Order: sequence, then structure tokens, then C-alpha cells
Amino acid sequence: MEVKAEANQIRISPRKVRLVADAIRSLSVEDALETLIVLKKRGGYVLEKTLKSAIANAVNNTKIDKDSLKIKSIIVSDGPFLKRFHPSTRGRVHPYKRRSSNIRIVLEGKENNGTKS
Repeated sequence: MEVKAEANQIRISPRKVRLVADAIRSLSVEDALETLIVLKKRGGYVLEKTLKSAIANAVNNTKIDKDSLKIKSIIVSDGPFLKRFHPSTRGRVHPYKRRSSNIRIVLEGKENNGTKS
């Protein structure tokens, strides 16, 4: 069974988040959480929060055991960007974009049907 969690319009560039997402892709949930805690990247905090949300969705909504969960896919896409300008000499401006990210994590695991073993 598949369980997903999304974080939309996160104010971090998708390129920076993808670096961290590539490090934890196809790991078990426990290994991914340990890796995200150790990493010193700003995108790691957001991915950790989204991963914990996906785990909570699996455990509470679909009664899947946490130990059987595995990351199926992590998709980091571009969110909306803000157009901003740097002032320059002679009254000119230099435009730039403040980018944001949309993060989607899909977990898969075996359904437990509410019984503890």
C-alpha cells in the first residue's frame, strides 16, 4: 500500500533540496531519518518534517507498521517564485527569482490490518 505526504511552497530552492533528497532516496524509513538528522543542510530539515508526516499518515490512517515502511519515491519540483530586484549603479536594477519547492514523498509498506504481532 502507498502512503504520501506533500509540502508545498517551501521557501528553499529545489536544487538545494534535491541534493538532500538524492542522499535518502530508496532507503528504509529509519535509515533516512538518521541520515537527515546528521546532515548539515537546510533542505534536510524540510525533508525530515515531510517524511515524519508521511510516516504519521501511514501509521494513523492506514494502520501500516512503521518497521515495514520504505521510501518509494521523492519528487522535488519547482514551486512558484517571487520576482525581486537588486539595485545597481546608474539607476539600473538586476532581476532575480526567489525560488520555492514542492516536495512529495511516497512510502510503501505492507498493511497490518490493526493487529499487533
